Formats: sequence, C-alpha cells, structure tokens
Amino acid sequence: MDGLPSPLLLDILTRLVDSADVARCRVASKTLNSLAPGIRSINLHCSYLRYAKSRSPLTKSSVTPFKQVFNKLISEFRTVDTVLIGVDKPLRLVAYEYHDVEDDLFLSDVAFVKEWLPNISGDLRSLSVSDFWLQSCWRRSDVLSLISSYCLKLLELVIKNAWLSVDGLTPMPKLTTLTLEFIRLDDENLEKVSECFPSLQILNLIGVGGLKEPMIHLTHLRTCHWTLSNAPTSISIIAPNLTNLTLNCVKPNSLLIDTPLLSDLSLSLESAHNFKVSDFSRLKKLHLESPSLRNLLDKFPVGWTVENLTAVSTKWEVPVGRSKSILELLLHGFPNISCLTLTCGAWAEFETYPGFGGLESGNQMKGLKEIRAYVTVNDIEVTLSTIFFLLDNCSSLSNMAIFVHHDVVSIVTSKLISRCMGRCARVRWKWGMWKEGMKDAWISDGI
Repeated sequence: MDGLPSPLLLDILTRLVDSADVARCRVASKTLNSLAPGIRSINLHCSYLRYAKSRSPLTKSSVTPFKQVFNKLISEFRTVDTVLIGVDKPLRLVAYEYHDVEDDLFLSDVAFVKEWLPNISGDLRSLSVSDFWLQSCWRRSDVLSLISSYCLKLLELVIKNAWLSVDGLTPMPKLTTLTLEFIRLDDENLEKVSECFPSLQILNLIGVGGLKEPMIHLTHLRTCHWTLSNAPTSISIIAPNLTNLTLNCVKPNSLLIDTPLLSDLSLSLESAHNFKVSDFSRLKKLHLESPSLRNLLDKFPVGWTVENLTAVSTKWEVPVGRSKSILELLLHGFPNISCLTLTCGAWAEFETYPGFGGLESGNQMKGLKEIRAYVTVNDIEVTLSTIFFLLDNCSSLSNMAIFVHHDVVSIVTSKLISRCMGRCARVRWKWGMWKEGMKDAWISDGI
C-alpha cells in the first residue's frame, strides 16, 4: 500500500463514510495516518455498545467520553467542510427508564459546540447534529444562534432530537437546505425560520413541536416535507416557487396552501374546517390520505392537470343516500388521470359501494392507462367482479398491478391471478403482496 500515490490513498480514505473506520486505518498504517488530516469530512456517531459500556460500572472507566473523542478527531483535520455527529438509531430508542442527568451525549450543548465550531466554520458547508433525546429534551439549547454567528458559508444544516431556542438567531442567507427532526422549537409561528433562512430551497420539518399558527413564507423554496407532531390552530404555506410538497398534519382549524407552481403534492390530514388552496395549474402527481377522504375531495379544487393519483382512505366511510362511489368522486375531481392507485381502504369501499345506477365517469375511465390496487379478498367473487368491471370500462388500460394481502391463503391468490389473466390478455399484469408495516413484495413482475 505504501507504494500507491498519496492522492490515491487520500481518495480511498475519503470514501470511508464512518470516521471510526478512518481511525482504524490510521492505527494500521503510518502512511494513512499522515494523510488522514487531509480528509475534509467527519462522520462520528456514538453506538449503543459504547453507550452501554459507558454506563456499566465494570467498563465505564475504560471508555473515553464521546465528546472528547470528537474534539480530538476534529482538531487533527486541516480543513473540514462536512460534519456529521450524533447517536446511532438503536440508541435513539433507549427507553425512558430514568432521567439522564449526564451530558456526555448532549451534542447540541452550546459549550461543547463552541469548543470546535469556530475553528472550522470558515470552510464548513454541511453540518448535521443528531442529539440524544434523553439528555437534550429537558435542556434548552441556543446552538442555532451560535451556528448563525459563525457559519456564514453554511449551505446545509440538520438538527435532530433537541430543544431549540431561536434567541439570538441571525440571518443565514447562504443556507439552502434545513432539516429539523423531532425538535421542540421555540418559534411557535415559524417567523424566525422564514426571516433568518430566506434562501432555503429544501425544508424538512419532521415532528417539530411547539407550533401554534405556523406559516412557511419562503420565496425560493422548491421542496418541503412537513410532518406536524401536534395540532396547531392554523397552517399556512406561501411559497411561489415550490414544486414538491409533502404535508402530514392532524386537523387544523384552517389550512392555506398558496403554491402556484406545485407539481407533486402528498397531503395527509384528518380534516380541515377551513381549507384553502391555490389553483394548482401545474399539479401532475397527487397523493391524498385521510380518514375523511370523501370530505377532503369535496373541498379540493378540480385537478385538471393531475395525471398520477393515489387515494388512501384510513377509515371506513359509508356513503349516504345516492352518493357517488369513491372511484366516481376521484374521476370527477381529477378527470385527466392516467395512473390511479387505490390502497386497501379505498379499494374495499369501492368493492362494497361501486355506485348507484352505474359509473357516471365513463369518459374519464377511458383515459386510465395504469391501475394499482391493494386488495384483501374477503370474497373472491366480489373482488373479481370489481376488477372485471374496470377491465371492461377502461378501454385504454395497459398495466394493472394487484397487491394481495399477505394473510390471504395461497390457493385464493392463485385463483385470483389465474382468472384475471385469463379474462384480459391485453393488460400487462403485475402481482405482489402487501401487509401493514411491511414493504410491498412482488410475486411476479410484468406477465
């Protein structure tokens, strides 16, 4: 190895994702040890094994404190543009069996961060801090203020599992990506987020609590993933250049989405008394999920441009009177879709209530080219008749994917596959299995 060019060896070291692996290489080779300070990124996470040893009376004295390890490591690097520090996922799931008064894994601690951040801030472009919730949940941190003071060239910031204050936070005009995950944030209306991160193009707010009337008002934002952990009074998103939005919320009193350039929307909510959205004149892909899907469809504007639609009904809804079937409502609200996905709730409702007096959206059905359905096959004849109805009325249908529930006996699944494929040869069939909490699995792909 010593005969290899130094730039090549440095490139090999740089490709090691975990800084602990880099440390092992340094111990094994003097050459690698001399080249390691040229690495520009640090990725160090505390493992569950290290945590357990640091808590055991038998091994505690032999474990070097994690913060000390990190400080020593970062002091040896000449230039650093990327830092990832945190705890491994298994450690994040440690049960709340006691009140952890230690601070050895309180990684958003301002005193700790101030020991190393000023020395590398000039070249830092990406920073990720994944805190240990048992130690950080009851300690309010001003680390955002510290980061905004020193990291003037930072482009990406990720903070997880912390209680964050916005006191002293100053504008970071170069920051384009922000991720806050499982955060208690002292910015109940997100005013500071909009004010101090004006250039954001990507914003991820996952499980951010402490919000009352949050408003995202960002001119340059293009992608947003927002999952709310509580039920704020109102939610507003005003982003003239936003193209991709994933929004998961409970039931706010009002919901405003003003995003005229939106092309991909995933919306999950229980209900919204006052639901206002802009004219989605460019919306192509839509995912709707709700226990009150019918009610949500009534409030949603007609989506003339939507081509790909996924409907998720999480609660059984019984139509009243001569109500339209769920499929009729979907095709009426989105008349130009070519690709439709019906998850188990929506499909089961369509099986049970296919409509009164026939489907009124015949022309829209003719435009469907691809259907994906998740079925439970409580009655194989009912499931078959529903599939055959779609085959007979969707003249342009060319692809149909059926996911059968994992618990359906194999002989029933085999019968379903055989009869469907025998009924319509023009369709390219794909078969799979699904189960709650598990990843979909293909049985056959493209028959």
